[in-house]
Amino acid sequence: MSLQFHLKTFAQLTTDELYEILQLRAEVFVVEQDCVYQDIDGKDAKALHLFAFKNKSIVAYARIFGPGNYFKDASIGRVVVKQSERKNGFGHELMKAANKAVENHFNTAKIHLSAQQYLVKFYKAHGYKEVGRGYLEDGIPHIGMERILSS
Repeated sequence: MSLQFHLKTFAQLTTDELYEILQLRAEVFVVEQDCVYQDIDGKDAKALHLFAFKNKSIVAYARIFGPGNYFKDASIGRVVVKQSERKNGFGHELMKAANKAVENHFNTAKIHLSAQQYLVKFYKAHGYKEVGRGYLEDGIPHIGMERILSS
């Protein structure tokens, strides 16, 4: 099964979509990863929100920023797939869609992300390379990664 992705601004999200997105982010980043942190960081209003449904529930999500809205370069963050759906390859579909969204909406070739260290191999499969040194973010090892999209 292949997912159909939706891309919306914060203002375009329905209340139900926003609720499900925040629920999924909390389910994975706070509960599953046992990490107490402030997920609602005031940046969602500047982001594009990429998400996909399976059986009327959001199972994959990422937020996308244009250059200068979060980092100097365009960026992708809060990349998340519902735990029960990870075996289906939805994370790879999500990253392909996110990369394409950045290229189409911001007309830029350079994308930055802050990767959890254990996911470096996953992001490398999508053309990202490690940049800089690793660091702790909310107690979880991270590293900056960048991708220059080919035209």
